[in-house]
Amino acid sequence: MQVSGLNRIPRGASSVWPKLLDLMLFLAFIGTAAAVARVGAGMFVPFSPPAVMPEPIDLNPWRVPYYVARSTLRMFIALPLSVLFSLIYGYVAAHSKRAERLMIPILDILQSVPVLGFLSVTVTGFIALFRGSLLGLEAASIFAVFTGQAWNLTFAFYQSLRSLPDDLREACRTYQLGRWQTFKRLELPSSVIPLVWNGMMSFGGGWFFVSASESMSVLNSNYTLPGIGSYVTVAIQHKNLQAILYAILAIAVVIILTDQLLWRPLIAWSHRYKMEQQSEADDRPESWLYDMLLASLWVQAATRWIQRRLRSWTEALPKPAFRPVKAPVEDGKVNWVDRSYTAAIAMAAAVLAYAGLHFILAELDLREVMHTAGLALATLSRVIALVLISSLIWVPVGVAMGFRPKLARLGQPMALFLASFPANFLFPFATAIFLKWAIPINIGSALLMAFGTQWYVLFNVIGGAQAIPAELREMARTFGLRHWPLWRALILPGIFRFWVTGALTAAGGAWNASIVAEVVSWGSIKLKADGLGAYIADATEKGDWPRITLGVGMMALVVVMLNRTVWNKLYNVAVNKYSLS
Repeated sequence: MQVSGLNRIPRGASSVWPKLLDLMLFLAFIGTAAAVARVGAGMFVPFSPPAVMPEPIDLNPWRVPYYVARSTLRMFIALPLSVLFSLIYGYVAAHSKRAERLMIPILDILQSVPVLGFLSVTVTGFIALFRGSLLGLEAASIFAVFTGQAWNLTFAFYQSLRSLPDDLREACRTYQLGRWQTFKRLELPSSVIPLVWNGMMSFGGGWFFVSASESMSVLNSNYTLPGIGSYVTVAIQHKNLQAILYAILAIAVVIILTDQLLWRPLIAWSHRYKMEQQSEADDRPESWLYDMLLASLWVQAATRWIQRRLRSWTEALPKPAFRPVKAPVEDGKVNWVDRSYTAAIAMAAAVLAYAGLHFILAELDLREVMHTAGLALATLSRVIALVLISSLIWVPVGVAMGFRPKLARLGQPMALFLASFPANFLFPFATAIFLKWAIPINIGSALLMAFGTQWYVLFNVIGGAQAIPAELREMARTFGLRHWPLWRALILPGIFRFWVTGALTAAGGAWNASIVAEVVSWGSIKLKADGLGAYIADATEKGDWPRITLGVGMMALVVVMLNRTVWNKLYNVAVNKYSLS
């Protein structure tokens, strides 16, 4: 592979340039480590509620860089944990039919549980685990961000493994590759690109819940961590529009820097794992930082050292890890072990459902349950409207960007910025508009939910359009297909599987976003929509455990039923009927 960054090194400077790069990268590394140590030190201060609490949020604009640095550090701690979780969980679910029958429904449930649902359970536990230190509250906040990142990454990795062509797996078996070698040479490389792109979306989704994870009203207790999310929360309470604008500017700068220093290099690096020949070098994604890293002698030496360590580690693995992967047996028979396993899962689910209902009905009556079901239908209607409207708007745009690389190079950075921007920072302005124009919050909350979740549809459609083979597009032009005949014969079948993934993820994100979008405020003015998200947010703030359990359980039930009856069937149709591979 030809390295584009090395080609731009000036002549006569080839011996000096790598050394200068090493010096610059070393200084940047030292500076970053010092900044992380300085900002991270704030996580270990004493904390013993209610006597010793974190410092109150100061709306002075000079404090904004520190607050945004604290929030960014939490995001970057949660990201590698999310990637590690997705690799382990997705791998096990994709390679074991028995585990899959249990793990994927659990993942559906975890995806549907809102962030406040996790906070209501984990805050007190983490505080008790790290007694006397703010690290407990920090761990609860990081875990909340983790829940906003991990599920999308896990689904992306799992679906990537499940969609690998059978001939590639057969080649691994032919060459007697073990599980680790198959993972290293086939499964992980083929998943790099979807993991990178879904990582960007997951990271942006984490920003959406940063306010909820830093300014917590849980079980009748209020906890506030220093961060840009809590800064915005306090600014909204004080109706300080100028402070909100400072926070928006700071977040915009962080998103741009993160894109240039992390995601652009990762996109350029992931291009080497694309499973097709590139006809034009100009279509390769570019990153100035990635080019610098390629030219650095220090980075090259570190890469060789890591490769040697990995090689020695893999050689030291026990021999069973290198047994050839056996071809799956498809005899159509279900033995007694599978039947017993399925029965055990069903029994455990029934016991948990009974325990939950007993706990709920001990404090609430059936009328409350029916009322919650009605609120779930109200939120469901907003989710359906969001998916339909987002598809109508972004499918044509995504196809255009996928078919035209120049348009994609212009539009993708802007779309990435909008997808990463925490839309709930704009909610105060939306609240003011709703009040001024008399827009009902039951309608406005659907718009607010769409702010942060519609981008899943766009990016998945872009990926689907780019995956349509060029020869098929050329064949369609040869036969004179244009407009609707072209869409019906080629484009819609080609992007259908990717649209299903994007719509499913957008729907899951919308359910989670409902806890923020259905309750908006500006100072003392608070608008509440009729929906399950507002119900859960209100119960969490009051510490009402029966209603928290009822609301979270109802949301999980609706989401799992939809995934099992609608989205799974659509995905099977996409793979079996409209797959272009």
